[in-house]
Amino acid sequence: MKILRWGLLGTAKINRSLIPPLRVSKRNRVTAVASRSEDRAMEYAREWKIPTAYGNYQALLDDPDIDVVYNSLPNHLHAEWTLKAAAAGKHVLCEKPLALLTEDVDAIIAASKQFNVHIAEAFMYRHHAQTLKVKELLASGAVGELQTIQGCYFFTLIRPESYRWNPTEGGGSLWDVGCYPLSYAIMAAGEAPVEVMGWKKTTPSGVDHTFIGQLRFANGVLAQIQSSFTLPLYTRMELHGTAGSLTIPVPFKPGQHSRLTLQQEKEKTIRVRSQELYLSEIENMADVIIDKAAPHLPLQESRWIIQSLVALHQSAEFNKPVLL
Repeated sequence: MKILRWGLLGTAKINRSLIPPLRVSKRNRVTAVASRSEDRAMEYAREWKIPTAYGNYQALLDDPDIDVVYNSLPNHLHAEWTLKAAAAGKHVLCEKPLALLTEDVDAIIAASKQFNVHIAEAFMYRHHAQTLKVKELLASGAVGELQTIQGCYFFTLIRPESYRWNPTEGGGSLWDVGCYPLSYAIMAAGEAPVEVMGWKKTTPSGVDHTFIGQLRFANGVLAQIQSSFTLPLYTRMELHGTAGSLTIPVPFKPGQHSRLTLQQEKEKTIRVRSQELYLSEIENMADVIIDKAAPHLPLQESRWIIQSLVALHQSAEFNKPVLL
C-alpha cells in the first residue's frame, strides 16, 4: 500500500486537528515539521513525536522523503509557500484562504499542472458525509429549484496578538471565517457569482471585524453571507428552493453524528453518520493522489471563492456593487 509522507509547514494551532487523523489513516503519515526556528521545530517535534524537524521552511521542501506538505502558515504566506512546495514536487493541502489574490490562484493552478501535483484548499467540511449528503439532496431536487442561500460564521476573537487583526497578513473576519459560508454558497449554487455587494465594520487597524455580503448568480440564485470576530459563536446555513428548505445547523465543523432539517410539506430530520472531520479531508488527498479520484474541492472552485472574496472587499471599500 502506498503511504503518503506528510510534512507540516509551520507549527500553527490548527495542526492539532490534522496530526491525530494522520496517525489513524493507513495511507498517510506525518514525518516532518518545519519552523522558522530550529529550536521551535525541535521542541514541536518532541511534543508531537514527529521524527524530523527543520529550522526553516525550504529545508522541508528539499526533503525527498516528503510527499505532501500541509501549509498552515498565516494567510499572506499561503500562495508563496504553496507555489514553492509545488515547484519542489510536493502535493499540497493549504489552509484557507488559498491565496489573497485571484492572480495567485491562477499561478497555483498553473503550477499544479506544470509540476503534476495535487493542490487543495483545506475546507475540511467539504469532505464530510454531511456536506456530501447536502449535495446529494440538492441534486435530487429535494428543495426544488434553489432560490436563496443564507449563511453565517461568528466567533469572538480574543487574542490581540493574532495575525487575524493585521491587514498586511490577510486579517479580518471575511478572509478568516466569512470564506466558509461563501464557499458553501458557491458549492450549493454550483457556479461563481456574477455580482457581489459587501458592507463591513472595521477595527482601528483597518480589518473588518464584521462583514455582510450579498451575491447574485447567473442561474438566478441569491445569497447572503455574514461573518464576525465580535459576536458569540454561531454558525448556520439555509438553502431555500421552490419545493422546500434545507437547514444545516452545524455546517462547517460537523461531528461524526450530525443532522439536517428538510422542510417540505412536513419537517424531516435527516441524520448523518461520518468519520472524523479532518480524517475525511486527508483521505480525499490520498484518494486523489494515489487512486486518481476527483477532488471534492477542485482548484477552479477555489478560484471562484478567492475571486468572490476579493470582489466583496472591493465592494465594501468603495461602497458599490462589483461585477465579476
